[in-house]
Parts: sequence; structure tokens; C-alpha cells
Amino acid sequence: MLGNLGGVHLLIILGIVILLFGATKLPALAKGLGQSINIFKKEMGNDDKKTAGEPGAQNTTVQNTAAEPTPQPVVNPGPSVQPNSDSRN
Repeated sequence: MLGNLGGVHLLIILGIVILLFGATKLPALAKGLGQSINIFKKEMGNDDKKTAGEPGAQNTTVQNTAAEPTPQPVVNPGPSVQPNSDSRN
């Protein structure tokens, strides 16, 4: 399907992208995409190092859920009545 795309087709797609996003925002989008890819690669490498370092253990993090308090339900206090400061008797 993508094998039929030629140079003219790619130029048309590039023109549409420039019209949609604007020429000033394209470098910022490309920079953000590059940073996202770099972060993804680092995390994948860290994940590989964790599993390769300890062959018997899959996950070495210990979670202590007993130390965390259980969340309390949120109670709506209702409307507050404030005295009228304009009328003094």
C-alpha cells in the first residue's frame, strides 16, 4: 500500500501537514516527538537491565499498601449562610 507513494505524493502530504499545523509549530512538534522517542528507548533499556540483572526475579519493587491511609469519601457541606453586613438593626 505504501509502495505506491512517490515523491509528488509525499510533497502533497507535506504541504497538507504544513497547512494544518503551521510552519512555526512543526519544529516544536518534531522536538517533542524526538524527546518522547528518547525517553521511551531509555525506559526500555532500563527495563531490560532489571530483568537481565536478576534472572529469578521479575519485579523487585515492594509496595507497602498498609502504610497508606484509605481515602475518605468527599462530603459536600452544603450552602453556607453568611450574615448580611448591609442591614444593621
